[in-house]
Amino acid sequence: MELQYKCGIEGRGLVSRGCGKGQCQLNVHDYLADLPDNEEATDLVEVQFKNTRKGYYHNSNRLPLEKGDIVAVEASPGHDIGMVTMTGRLVLLQLRKAQLKPGEELRNIYRVAREVDMQKYEEAKAREHDTMIQSRQIAKDLGLEMKIGDVEYQGDGQKAIFYYIADGRVDFRQLIKVLAEAFHVRIEMKQIGARQEAGRIGGFGPCGRELCCATWQRQFQSVNTSSARFQDLSLNPQKLAGLCAKLKCCLNYEVDQYIEASREFPSREVTLLTADAEYYLFKSDILARMVTYSTDRRIAANLITISAARAMEVIAMNRAGEKPDTLEEGGRQEPEGPIDLATQEDVSRFDKKKKKKKKRNGQPRDKEQTEAREHRADGQTPKENAHSQQGNRDRRPHKPHHHDRPRPDAPQAKE
Repeated sequence: MELQYKCGIEGRGLVSRGCGKGQCQLNVHDYLADLPDNEEATDLVEVQFKNTRKGYYHNSNRLPLEKGDIVAVEASPGHDIGMVTMTGRLVLLQLRKAQLKPGEELRNIYRVAREVDMQKYEEAKAREHDTMIQSRQIAKDLGLEMKIGDVEYQGDGQKAIFYYIADGRVDFRQLIKVLAEAFHVRIEMKQIGARQEAGRIGGFGPCGRELCCATWQRQFQSVNTSSARFQDLSLNPQKLAGLCAKLKCCLNYEVDQYIEASREFPSREVTLLTADAEYYLFKSDILARMVTYSTDRRIAANLITISAARAMEVIAMNRAGEKPDTLEEGGRQEPEGPIDLATQEDVSRFDKKKKKKKKRNGQPRDKEQTEAREHRADGQTPKENAHSQQGNRDRRPHKPHHHDRPRPDAPQAKE
């Protein structure tokens, strides 16, 4: 479903012509695209190539270019194939951001790419991976301490750019000769850092989101462990390092807020004096605005947690020559006595109640329990009780059965 962007409150000022067509890392929303005569304001055009490479060219032939068009641009030697990502007034601002002056000599756009140009372009791109694998083996055979991370062919296949990573300076003059003989192209070497390599490869960080260097971040600032100390983070290298094996760039995102908030907290060198002890700063919780003090400088002893405002108040009292009775707000509180939990509720509340067993034919199912109860009642054992019951049944008076009575019509015996 194609989204329709409109100007005004409904569309929040977005226009379909301002949306970028390139990679999200280099994508810039052209908020000036809907202005009248925007295309005629300048002939400069922004063209994006593979990964994070883009350049600015003159549209000297006045071609009707739009975002997403594939064009053939001037290169040295030959020509290159790229995609138009921006036209109009905003290109002038992008030049200033790239520290390029409008008066500098910029190359021209030749034409919109034709089918023949696209065939050469696809053939060149298909050779990039194999070229990278072979070049790595060549650098290893020459004993160079470097890693070739990516290879980019020019659109016409006459030139190749090798991106490599190295800790120090590398003399790759012999490498260039061997690569030129092996691939029969013009060789250009560009050194990149570990963060740039991670941005080219891509991946997901510990936060579960895609890497910042692979989505939107282009310029990298230096990161050191002091950013972690300001935020009270554990100085564990495994947790502070990213996929590039360097300190995470996100450590710098919130450090300014932590530094500003820490100005309202007492210094670690300042101690608090009370009527009975001297307290040293143990730790600070900037987000909760709480500080914890200990009576010992080296270990945690008699820890007391108070607010940062209360600590500053005690410091002001100490400077005036006063000592509060305690650090807690509101004075010293009497300790509460021990609470007996057993007196609060019945301790047998968790015991399971025994279920009564059902009777069979009016008698309990467990005969042994019944006999035991009778034994406790009359002092007899269960067997003696059984014999006495049998004897009682034998001493009962015998009732004549109906077949023992003489029939009226039966002959009586003579005496």
